[in-house]
Amino acid sequence: MSGSPAGWGVDAHRALHVAGIRQIGYVPDGGLSGLLGLCAADETMRTVLLAHEQEGPALAAGAWLGGERAALLMQSSGAGNCVAALSLIRTCCFPFLAIVTMRGEWGETNPWQLPMGQGTASHLEECGVIVSRVDDEAQAFETIAAAAALAFESGAAAAVLIGQRVIGAKSFDG
Repeated sequence: MSGSPAGWGVDAHRALHVAGIRQIGYVPDGGLSGLLGLCAADETMRTVLLAHEQEGPALAAGAWLGGERAALLMQSSGAGNCVAALSLIRTCCFPFLAIVTMRGEWGETNPWQLPMGQGTASHLEECGVIVSRVDDEAQAFETIAAAAALAFESGAAAAVLIGQRVIGAKSFDG
């Protein structure tokens, strides 16, 4: 697993910075560590440790009401935890941007990651989120920048799934 602030993490941070993202809600994940480090070091961004992923949509709505842009960073297993909270985003037409590191796909050895990893895109789409994928780290900047523009310029909900080939497979000794 890479986790270093190279490649996709650098490009993702640049896309978030260019998009004017000021608040980063997150639940810790090894696949996000490089990106989170860059966001924490960025003086224009505030990282907000969440107790649970379902707090992310509320953070994003509150940021928007306060005149700022936010993004939620989480692992695919946390996407299912957001289903009820995403009704706030959909009903009130708040812009929403999420970056989701994937599990349960290429190279996965942890059987507990398979169900949500396989269902992440469809769960988000059922909640009205427009889903894009990054399966090559060279796609990170343009995909995240496009999703941010979609979210904040049109009031949509957008998520970018970062494929497991990009973040690397984690080992599971179960």
